[in-house]
Amino acid sequence: MRKTAIVTGASRGIGRTIAHRLAADGFGVVVNYAGNAANAEQVVNEIASAGGGALAIQADVANPEDVKQLFEKTIKAFGQIDVVVNNAGIMPLSLIAKGDVETFDKVIATNLRGTFLVLSQAAQHVAEGGRIIAFSSSVIAKSFPTYGPYIASKAAVEGLVPVLANELRGRNITVNAVAPGPTGTDLFLNGKTPEQIAQLSKLAPLERLGQPEDIANVVSFLAGPDGGWVNAQVLRANGGFA
Repeated sequence: MRKTAIVTGASRGIGRTIAHRLAADGFGVVVNYAGNAANAEQVVNEIASAGGGALAIQADVANPEDVKQLFEKTIKAFGQIDVVVNNAGIMPLSLIAKGDVETFDKVIATNLRGTFLVLSQAAQHVAEGGRIIAFSSSVIAKSFPTYGPYIASKAAVEGLVPVLANELRGRNITVNAVAPGPTGTDLFLNGKTPEQIAQLSKLAPLERLGQPEDIANVVSFLAGPDGGWVNAQVLRANGGFA
């Protein structure tokens, strides 16, 4: 039976590339999206055109009922869940001194509460021998100004990962996080000047931005047979950025 993977935030950016990669690896893929149904259906159609199987399911990861329905619909469609990749995230920037509670709460709701809710459902529903993969960020180590809410949310995600790995003892399920460095996606590039992008590109010793494929390769490793002995870790896929 074909294994099944849920990828949240899979209608664009890194999530989209992960969905394609896992489909190429032989998984049936649930392409989760928050709002852009057209983009999600395009990903499904692209996967189908390449000979894979995929299904788009809408869910806001910050909404408990949405996340519950995401898992229930996946099981109804595919029978079981083997891999969960919680890639959905947002990155509005704001100085701590501004005290912008609205932005802070929004980031925490999607990035941290969303991760907590997805990990909770994954812990209940992922089959024995499965894989749970959260997303952090290598920017944690840099402490850039304006990244306070984002870094706070991702640091907390890294705290959840080993706890869940311990809670799933005896079920042969691994729990890890991937922490990309600067990656050439719309989320990252939006609002940055060409000069800022060029500067960030030079920070890693490899002197380039990561590409979504670089991150998808790491997820593929963790989700595949060769990643089975990696557990409770944060893999910093960043070209030496931090």
